[in-house]
Amino acid sequence: MPKQQRVFPTFTLGWEKATIMASNSEKPAQESFPFFSLPNNQNQSGFGFLFGSNEKPLPPPPPSVEVLTSEMSPTVKYTVESVNLGDGLTLLKGRVSTHEVFALSNSDLVPGKYEGGLKLWEGSLDLVKALHSEIQGGQLSLKGKHVLELGCGHGLPGIFSCLEGASVVHFQDFNAEVLRCLTIPNVNANTLRGPQQLYLATNETEKTQAEVRFFAGDWSEIHKLLFHVCDKDYQKGSDSSSGQDPPAGYDVILMAETVYSISSLQNLYGLIKKCLSWPHGVVYMAGKKHYFGVGGGTRQFLSVVEKDGLMEASLIAEVADGLSNLREVWKISFK
Repeated sequence: MPKQQRVFPTFTLGWEKATIMASNSEKPAQESFPFFSLPNNQNQSGFGFLFGSNEKPLPPPPPSVEVLTSEMSPTVKYTVESVNLGDGLTLLKGRVSTHEVFALSNSDLVPGKYEGGLKLWEGSLDLVKALHSEIQGGQLSLKGKHVLELGCGHGLPGIFSCLEGASVVHFQDFNAEVLRCLTIPNVNANTLRGPQQLYLATNETEKTQAEVRFFAGDWSEIHKLLFHVCDKDYQKGSDSSSGQDPPAGYDVILMAETVYSISSLQNLYGLIKKCLSWPHGVVYMAGKKHYFGVGGGTRQFLSVVEKDGLMEASLIAEVADGLSNLREVWKISFK
């Protein structure tokens, strides 16, 4: 069955449906997607009851650390292969053994220990393709932007941002081992490094620089290490009366396949609010509509966003290629 990706330039969105506008038609203003809301007294511990998740309490997360490029693993076997994303876009990705790194055999996920970062998930490729389409369509520019990729694993969306001229790209993953054994080698494979910063050859005659750093830790604590974090969570209108510039943040936050766990959704959203630059910052999220068996999904995360009332979302891509259940890419921004 041939792969099929449908990237929609403009939507008028309603409950679980979208009216597709032809790419050559006049684009109306995007409307936010009205999701179902959680009850006012529904807290994080109640998500399992609402969505049918039976997640067990997790052990305390490991301490958050910055992983230096010099800490790349010298012993784990790393093999590289190309990934053809279509439209002339090709990136390199590595392959390492989960057993060699974590002493786990053919495991995608062990909650609280290994969060699946060594596997190349479909959503990561969907996200790169959607970013490429947004740039081609004039909806996005990454040149000079500060970019954060959450739950990066292979880091392909962040690497793509480097190649598109971002000035700062920070990679975060739950596991430091993933960063040492896979993400850093992948960045090296796709780029040319200088002694202190990453030097990226965008074509034969032009070079750009990017500050690239790597951070490991849980979403509830990693903001303490990140370099572009707001002083406090934004509320609507918080910048209007003080006369001061709002705190710096990341211009673009990228995340693929990060919304599978119901118990982590509030921490993930809280981190986004701490890190996203107000008012023009944007989040690109790729993931499955539903993660059967673990309770999460894009719609569950977006219900958290909708309940908070600070941000709005629009669907920019939908993928039904038979490789998994329905996958989506969403753009989230401040209202």
